[in-house]
Amino acid sequence: MSRPAHALRWTAVAEELQANVDVGLTTAEAKQRLEEHGRNELGEAGGVNPGKIMVRQVANAMTLVLILAMAVSFGIGSYIEGGVVAAVIGVNITVGFVQEFKAAKTMDSLRSLSSPTATAVRDGQTVTVPTLMVMPGDMVEMKTGDSIPADVRIIEAVNFETDEALLTGESLPVRKVAEDVFDAEIGPGDRLNVAYSSSNVTKGRATGIVFATGMHTEIGSIAAALRKKDSKLRQVKRKPDGTAKPYRYAQAAALTVSDGIGHFLGVSVGTPLQKKLSRLAILLFFIAVVCALIVLGANDFSSRQEVIIYAVATGLSMIPASLVVVLTITMAAGTKRMIERHVIVRNLRSLEALGVVTDICSDKTGTLTQGKMLAKKAWIPAKGTYTIGNANEPFNPTQGGISYSKKEPRYVSENEPEKQSSYAELVQDNEALKEYLRVASLANLAHVHQTEDGAWNARGDPTEIAIQVFASRFNWNRRQSTAGEQPAWKLLSEFPFDSDVKKMSVIYRDSNTNKLFAFTKGAVERVISSCSTYESQSKEGMTTMTDAFREEILQNMEGLAKLGLRVLALASREYKEEYHDGVEIDRGTVEKELTFRGLIGLYDPPRPETAESVRQCHEAGIEVHMLTGDHPGTARAIAAQVGILPSKIDTLPKDVADSMVMTASQFDKLTDEDIDVLPVLPLVIARCAPNTKVRMIEALHRRKKFCAMTGDGVNDSPSLKRSDVGIAMGMAGSDVAKDASDIILTDDNFASILAAIEEGRRTFDNIQKFVLHLLAQNVAQALVLLIGLVFKDAENLSVFPLAPVQILWIIMVTSGLPDMGLGFEVASPDIMQRPPQSLKRGVFTIEVMVDMLVYGLWTAALCLASFVLVLYGFGSGRIGIGCNESIDTCEEVFRARATCFATLTWLSLFLAWEVVDTRRSFFRMTPDSKRYITQWIHDVWRNPFLFWSVIAGFVLSFPLLYIPVINEKVFKHTGISWEWAIVFITAFLFFAGVETYKFAKRRYFRNKAKKLGSGDVDDVENKVFRRYLTDSSLGSEKSRTKLLQQYPQQHQAPESGGKKEKLAERVVKLSPKTGSHSGLGKKKRTGVQQVGADPSEEDRLPDDIAKFESGLPGVELRADPSERTNTSSIKTEVKDEDDILTDEDHIPTNEEAEAMIKDECVD
Repeated sequence: MSRPAHALRWTAVAEELQANVDVGLTTAEAKQRLEEHGRNELGEAGGVNPGKIMVRQVANAMTLVLILAMAVSFGIGSYIEGGVVAAVIGVNITVGFVQEFKAAKTMDSLRSLSSPTATAVRDGQTVTVPTLMVMPGDMVEMKTGDSIPADVRIIEAVNFETDEALLTGESLPVRKVAEDVFDAEIGPGDRLNVAYSSSNVTKGRATGIVFATGMHTEIGSIAAALRKKDSKLRQVKRKPDGTAKPYRYAQAAALTVSDGIGHFLGVSVGTPLQKKLSRLAILLFFIAVVCALIVLGANDFSSRQEVIIYAVATGLSMIPASLVVVLTITMAAGTKRMIERHVIVRNLRSLEALGVVTDICSDKTGTLTQGKMLAKKAWIPAKGTYTIGNANEPFNPTQGGISYSKKEPRYVSENEPEKQSSYAELVQDNEALKEYLRVASLANLAHVHQTEDGAWNARGDPTEIAIQVFASRFNWNRRQSTAGEQPAWKLLSEFPFDSDVKKMSVIYRDSNTNKLFAFTKGAVERVISSCSTYESQSKEGMTTMTDAFREEILQNMEGLAKLGLRVLALASREYKEEYHDGVEIDRGTVEKELTFRGLIGLYDPPRPETAESVRQCHEAGIEVHMLTGDHPGTARAIAAQVGILPSKIDTLPKDVADSMVMTASQFDKLTDEDIDVLPVLPLVIARCAPNTKVRMIEALHRRKKFCAMTGDGVNDSPSLKRSDVGIAMGMAGSDVAKDASDIILTDDNFASILAAIEEGRRTFDNIQKFVLHLLAQNVAQALVLLIGLVFKDAENLSVFPLAPVQILWIIMVTSGLPDMGLGFEVASPDIMQRPPQSLKRGVFTIEVMVDMLVYGLWTAALCLASFVLVLYGFGSGRIGIGCNESIDTCEEVFRARATCFATLTWLSLFLAWEVVDTRRSFFRMTPDSKRYITQWIHDVWRNPFLFWSVIAGFVLSFPLLYIPVINEKVFKHTGISWEWAIVFITAFLFFAGVETYKFAKRRYFRNKAKKLGSGDVDDVENKVFRRYLTDSSLGSEKSRTKLLQQYPQQHQAPESGGKKEKLAERVVKLSPKTGSHSGLGKKKRTGVQQVGADPSEEDRLPDDIAKFESGLPGVELRADPSERTNTSSIKTEVKDEDDILTDEDHIPTNEEAEAMIKDECVD
């Protein structure tokens, strides 16, 4: 350019950059400028570092054990074993490097996908583009919360302030202007007409032209300083005078070394699961050392070569060398699958966390709904109600008719016929409507216009677009009033929507009269509290606003909200205070003494897939909460439509409905202790403020819940950071919200959250599967070698049943490749029909630990049996000399070792298929299939990588047994013939044992589910909302009576005094205030129970008891009236000691209770 951008008027900047301020760059121009200027990046030296990846392949406990084994083998002259171990190390490092490099590249590409975005005007349309793709000449729009994509010359600014602390060190935001021009030599901090790359918008909005990108920006000139790495040395703790004692230096040095070792071994870097597995590897390393010492001790610590080799083999048997590599591959594969389902994972930690989410707190607009607003109804007090007909094009103001009724919305039914009218007819001589439309069009930042080809386009917030389209129907478009060199209305100041005040206001000057006017729109309650007058239908002129009329407005708002409409209020006044350009105006002086103009009802239909997604969340044991800024009526209507609230919400007692739906003011009035006493947390919180979301998350955390929170605005950042999984909106979300999040939804769709949770659970399951397979093999190998110490040769030295090279082969090939295949396994059929996992325990659940021991013991037993049968059962049982080295006098040992190796190989491969589903039979992994005989064939083929890994393991075992030199010199075994019969029999016994064990597991868990009552509820809605629909949520006898009448499963009570009633009284008594059950405990007691914050506590009302109460004929619910004053505790009235239930008492299910009652009645 001829001069710096800040020294030119913006029109000159646009001209020199050949930028069009109306339509922006065309796609072709943007592509050409990309080739000319390059990407908008600072050329950072980050990204994937191959050197670090290579170091990580060596710097882990698994590889260090292999290196140690290699050194020992070479040291004692076992060159074959040492060479094989060296080859294994090379292969392990190479495969690990390639796979982790690919995984790192994948994560790097994901980071670029989740990088900040910019709102640019391309081809006349407002589009969201990656900041990397912003080019000089682009026209960009910036608003509160955005990160400035490049150096921008501002052409329009409304209350626009940016935080430039990173660049200038100025701690306060800097207010920007558009029309001023500054001296070319002025410093960056004083260039008030320029917004700098990487600074954040703290207030207002602006439009500007990009004039510098990448390293040509101001921030680019200090990019090297930004890339300065933090020191890895621990700082010495010093006294205030700067001195330090000698031990402080030693302390800092020790901590630095400790950090380095932890980083080297991986126990202090990576995700929680990666660190946990690294610690496991170190534990296994020490176990391996102990096992080696046991071997040496069993052989009197002989220094002979074959004893040391036996010790090396035993140590190697404990090392799952491929564990870290397989984990990295599995998690990288999970992130790739996430992209296909519109989810960008910003860090691997969140991938683990997604699988254990118990609660989702979601916004409504654009997430649960389509985000395509359409103004359906408008109410003007002086005239009546206007209704817009159906329209398929939300941006087209010419589509859809209009009808009119003099009735107020509260008196207009949804399907009531209204008088059809024309827009021109309605606006003629209608000053009240004109004032209403003036507010609708001017208190609005959206652009609605028709293109040259006749299509209608819109830019801006969906809510404002809908209101602007409504005004445009009456030919009252904002552009007509504000465009041109001499506009009829000139914008002077803007007060953007704030989540605390919930209003948006502007000040305009009427060019005809030179008067100033303030126009306001926002939440109805907030706007009418600022109104002092309104225009009534009954008399002319302004009428003073009264509390009675405010109540009428709220009733009309309720009438619109019950139709599922989002309701806003419009107001205006003449602004008579003094106004000076550039002088800050107190918002409070603008938004007061307003004239109420009317209400507008906007309809944002739920996404078609939302209801099904919510239902699937409920089936998966995940509770969905809606936290929205909308009116409670609107929130309640939409929540009921999508299934967050029960379908019968309108027929439930008021106190039950109130426990499900609260306003932010109601929730915020409660102390933390009050919230913890609530039996259940609300499912919907309306008029939600940012702090309300944070308090909701903290309340969930105190109940030991693991929650995900969605957000899109700057004010959502605290709640996104505080939640366990922060979910930002990729389309509507601000850059600040994205930066605070863990994952980003590229389509802003609630269904994508469900998809992310499903993929998180799938990844968690797959990690659990291959960890189980690996460790079960380690247990089997270690047991075989440790028990094998009893096999002594003529020199009283132990003969190993498995040679070191055999063990390495099983670890790296027979187990390693199938484990990678298990990482790609598809989701199990019931993955979204079971409750979330516990992140605290992680993959090492009690079930996995037991499985590992059972499979390891059974495999070891069969392998040892095959070895013993060949050597002692069908052989002579004579063990020669040097059987760990040569076949000369040890042919039977070599044949027995070959049989043991073949058995372990087969069983390891079969186990990989068995752990695909840890409970279902291998022959019936797809429960609903009609292929009763052949289904297992289809199941093993659905994962091709696992299938071919298993086949390769089978095929490769034969050359190892029969190729000369390789078999006897390397693997220390020889070819077998009739011994294959033993291998086949052990394989059959393995399947029989594992299937029997799985059958026993299924029976155990089925019986456990029956005792807990989890399998008795077929209706998902009844199961999900049971805690709200039973006495745990009720506060009055009237509510319980009404519920008993509503739900068909309830039975009419018999006459008082019958045996049924007495039995019911004996089973349970409840307090009507809380309904918590106080008859259960670890000891017999009559004590007082405090209502805890965690509904999973043992004193909580068990599900089967709750169902028993709600479904049992003749249950009489009583309470001592004197106890009702204390809602934080419950007293149980006990007649005698037999009335107290203890742990030994069996709590009857519905069916058992019915049978008991019938039996007593017969008696």
